[in-house]
Amino acid sequence: MKKKSERLALVLVSVILGLILSIQFRTVNKSVGEGVLPTQRAQELASELKKVQDERDTQMNRIEELESQIKKHEKDEIDKSSHAESLYEDAMKYRTLAGYVDLEGPGIILEINDPPGDTQYSDGYGVVDQLDLILQIVSILNAADAEAISINDQRYTSFTEIVRAGDHIEINGVSTNSPLVIKAIGNPNTLESALAIKRGVVWQLKNYNYMTLLTQDKNIVIPKYRKVKELKYSSPSEEDDS
Repeated sequence: MKKKSERLALVLVSVILGLILSIQFRTVNKSVGEGVLPTQRAQELASELKKVQDERDTQMNRIEELESQIKKHEKDEIDKSSHAESLYEDAMKYRTLAGYVDLEGPGIILEINDPPGDTQYSDGYGVVDQLDLILQIVSILNAADAEAISINDQRYTSFTEIVRAGDHIEINGVSTNSPLVIKAIGNPNTLESALAIKRGVVWQLKNYNYMTLLTQDKNIVIPKYRKVKELKYSSPSEEDDS
């Protein structure tokens, strides 16, 4: 009787293990594709990612070539007419203010790293959880007359979005994470004082044990805004002279 019970228990265990393996197999197939091993699927995804990155780099190089040609044509026209030169200067001014021109000059660099792994604040807590402080930093820099701002080399403009997406941050649609390197061009002393004021935003970050480094730099380079913004619903409002 005891042997029959043991055999029955063994059969039940075998059936349960078989069901578990079957469910796991189906789950893997749904996740990576029918008849495809996880490692093989990972290699395929890595290959696809490399292809997309290569295409992106090719397009970026092509854009730079076209922009260089445009600048050449603009300068050729400037040499022909003083009126064209005036229009070009106005256009460059507004392109610069809109963020569509690479800029360089003196300013500050603020680097923010997640807390060390052995602190009480670091358990599942990182810079991605501090969007309010990041936005506060941008507002403070603008109030201190920063002429250009970037976050991890993403130019901050009036169209820039900074949102959390899972365990990372998206800036201008580009995924980024710690460390965050915020650069600003302007009066270095004014910008540094605005951020380093007692009980200010840098103090708050350090108080939460974030590792921060605030420095001045004589030659900061901030890239231009890369996305093209199309106006679909708005148009210039014509003034009524009457």
